[in-house]
Amino acid sequence: MKYMLMIYADESKMSAMRESDAGAFMQAYGVYTQALVDAGVMRAADRLRPVADATSVRVRHGRTEVIHGPYADTLEQLGGYYLIEAPDLDVALSWAARCPSAPIGTIEVRPVWEM
Repeated sequence: MKYMLMIYADESKMSAMRESDAGAFMQAYGVYTQALVDAGVMRAADRLRPVADATSVRVRHGRTEVIHGPYADTLEQLGGYYLIEAPDLDVALSWAARCPSAPIGTIEVRPVWEM
């Protein structure tokens, strides 16, 4: 089954990291990504641009509304994702726990409903 590992973290804390800490953090992501590839479970992954670059669209009463920037003011923002293939939820959760952002943010694990 495919699972989406959605990475939520506080962008302001991430951007306030010292350069050396940010470099080590990104290096940890390289190691994590390679482990997913080596295990044969990774299907896709990408980092997202900052939430300030987001545009939200919604339709209310037949009218389209476009909102520049984040739709909701939240403590953590969606910063990226991994799409993995795992035999069950327990395996997907174990991969989520290994994500470098897990200690400082939240990794939402959601089964993919394939269409």
